Amino acid sequence: MKITLIGCGAIGKLWLSSLTLQGHETQGWLRVAQSDLFVDVNDPSGRTFRELIPCNNINHLQTSELVIVCLKAWQVSDALLPLLGNIPENTPILLLHNGMGTIEELAPIRHPILAGVTTHAAWQKNNQVFHVAHGITHIGAINSQAQAYYPIADILHEALPDVAWHNHIQTTCWRKLIANCVINPLTVEYDCKNGQLIDYPKQISQIIDEICAVMEAEGLHTDKSELTEYIYSIIYNTSANYSSMLQDVRNNRRTEIDYITGFLIKQARAHGLSTPENDRLYHLVKNREQQYDDFRSNLHRSW
Repeated sequence: MKITLIGCGAIGKLWLSSLTLQGHETQGWLRVAQSDLFVDVNDPSGRTFRELIPCNNINHLQTSELVIVCLKAWQVSDALLPLLGNIPENTPILLLHNGMGTIEELAPIRHPILAGVTTHAAWQKNNQVFHVAHGITHIGAINSQAQAYYPIADILHEALPDVAWHNHIQTTCWRKLIANCVINPLTVEYDCKNGQLIDYPKQISQIIDEICAVMEAEGLHTDKSELTEYIYSIIYNTSANYSSMLQDVRNNRRTEIDYITGFLIKQARAHGLSTPENDRLYHLVKNREQQYDDFRSNLHRSW
């Protein structure tokens, strides 16, 4: 299968290496055009992938059978919209990122759009990627054009298991949003590892209450006790990790808060709901962002 992967961070390189090993014809797509990219990935079993992967070949893009977007949520529309004219209209586009709200920024779009969330854990240092924990990638159709593309889940599963197809991917996206709304801004507030959040049960409970109210207004079933158990399982399973948002703040990078807590607040307002704790955390993170000396100049930089 001919595949283009837009955005070559840790998760992007993980998919590039996995799909290449499976025999697919892959290329990366970078903000700064270059003909190739050295991909160095180390998996949990100690195996390594070190290959030069072609990049930014317009002919490859124009004949791609699948496009995967592995960018920060705030980078997606700026990166993808200029390329749509070079992507065949029947080629599915899979969005893999934290947060929600990018679909609205891409509308109207005629391509089949898939959304995905993953629990694979990977980080990058000195251009070397470390795949530290296997996980599950959930994908599903966002628009009617994408509903026939469920076999893609099997293709991706062969390359980087596990991959599961969901007929109602929005519910799965909301579950991931809940985890992000709890863990990301709270770790920024307390400058701590994920595991230390067990010291703040009242805040976690309030955040979940506010999210459940919004989800119910959106017509989604919620079970607070089950969602609370789900959140704490993530906190325990990732106890030694620093959240991606805290890492962004520590490195003076723009966060995905607008597409996580910001998206939640926007949906709440549409239903006339208040979200005081989420509001407070949203403004806390935005204030941290505004303290960066180079924040404004970074807005339209690398993806």
